[in-house]
Amino acid sequence: MAPERINVSMNRVEGDLEVSVDVDGGVVTDARCSGTMYRGFEKILKGRGSYDGLVITPRICGICSTSHLVAASRALDMITGVKVPPDAVRIRNIAQMSEHIQSDVRHGMLMFAVDFVNPAYKDHPMFDEAVQRYEPFKGKSIVETIRETKKVLEIIAIIGGQWPHSSFMVPGGIASIPSKSDLLQCSLLLRQYKAWYEQRILGCSIERWREIRSAADLDAWLEERPEHRESDLGFYLRFARSIGLDKTGKGVGAFLSFGALELPEGTTVGAAGASSLVPAGFAHAGRVSGFDQAKIAEHVASSWYVDYEGGKHPFEGETNPYATGKENEKYSWAKAPRYDNHPAETGPLAEMVIAGNPLIVSLIDKEGPSTYLRELARLVRPTELMPAMETWLTEINFNSKYYTLPGEVRTGEGFGLTQASRGALGHWVKIENDVIRHYQIITPSAWNFSPRDSGKRRGPVEEALSGTRIKDMANPVELGHIVRSFDACLVCTVHTARRDEGHRY
Repeated sequence: MAPERINVSMNRVEGDLEVSVDVDGGVVTDARCSGTMYRGFEKILKGRGSYDGLVITPRICGICSTSHLVAASRALDMITGVKVPPDAVRIRNIAQMSEHIQSDVRHGMLMFAVDFVNPAYKDHPMFDEAVQRYEPFKGKSIVETIRETKKVLEIIAIIGGQWPHSSFMVPGGIASIPSKSDLLQCSLLLRQYKAWYEQRILGCSIERWREIRSAADLDAWLEERPEHRESDLGFYLRFARSIGLDKTGKGVGAFLSFGALELPEGTTVGAAGASSLVPAGFAHAGRVSGFDQAKIAEHVASSWYVDYEGGKHPFEGETNPYATGKENEKYSWAKAPRYDNHPAETGPLAEMVIAGNPLIVSLIDKEGPSTYLRELARLVRPTELMPAMETWLTEINFNSKYYTLPGEVRTGEGFGLTQASRGALGHWVKIENDVIRHYQIITPSAWNFSPRDSGKRRGPVEEALSGTRIKDMANPVELGHIVRSFDACLVCTVHTARRDEGHRY
């Protein structure tokens, strides 16, 4: 019997994603991820003024607009050769971290945990509790998450004027000067959010959580106090394991981080000798190596763009849409980025693998990467970020210098790399006579949801789906768990066609 094909149009993702899987005997034998939208920001930016990327690129996405602003600003910092003052670095970091800590919890509660109330689990002994927590628009955790995460975004609005789509970062620093009362208000909002996160999500203090350094420690923590078990994290650990998420979604086994959150001069945050709070690196076959952006290449063999041979570095990359021809080979508006010729996963799990987080490394050594571990890393990433945010808010001198006049942006090239909420984000820019002549963007979802490259190698999500066992072909909830653990953000990657055939999910 020939394999059965399921076309699944994913909802609860940012943008339009279609997943096509071949199933034989209840097991996924092949998978394709198709970004069904084309936007063409790289085309929009060509011919515009050198600073226009600061205003246009934050509008690529309403979820990670601050990270796009960081990348655009850092590219211009490089081109102009300007040194950003330490307190401007702190403000940039605080804004970006605020975006991360709300996005991580919103995704976990509003996008991922909602699948726990899928009818597939109606006979599960924890189903009624899952409904009380995560029923859309009604569950207690859903309502609290919406209310509390709105508050933390006020930090970006205070220091950046608005969220999303702020443009307060410029080459040389920031354009808005925070007052003492602004900084005090940001500190208060962060303390309030931290208190809620510790009580509701963790069930313990951040300090206690960071004492967990192994799989055995995690098991002991879960049984240590009722507050641990009954927190949203405790519920997640128990429910996710019980439905086998620790055994699905392995992926390609390679992890990538561009590094992020530059350590400002004079800070007490970060490891000695480190240049950033989130380290850059590439992990493959159990080994972590240094990162070199020259090893990045984008392929279009399976993407709806004019073909070129092999992969091209973003400084040489092309974005020429071509939606006809080779229909059986081309199936996505997303390109296929590769690092040193490897597909690579990016995001919170990748960051922690490369940073050598002891708990994450212990769990990978014991069980390997999985859907369960990927979402766990996202839920607890705020424990790595909030302490640094608190310190940087206290280190800032409100009478400080926040801007250094850059040199003229006449001609040059540069890149801005960072870690957005979903992973590695890069902008590569060439300017001639004060005009943008070349702009290429690689987003986290391009890495994670990439189609096959010129060597026919599947992208991370395609690989993670392969081998998955589906219990009910009419309700393939297993696919939803795996795909959402990567936290898709397709509007950053691609824009606009839709097919109505197949299953809706």
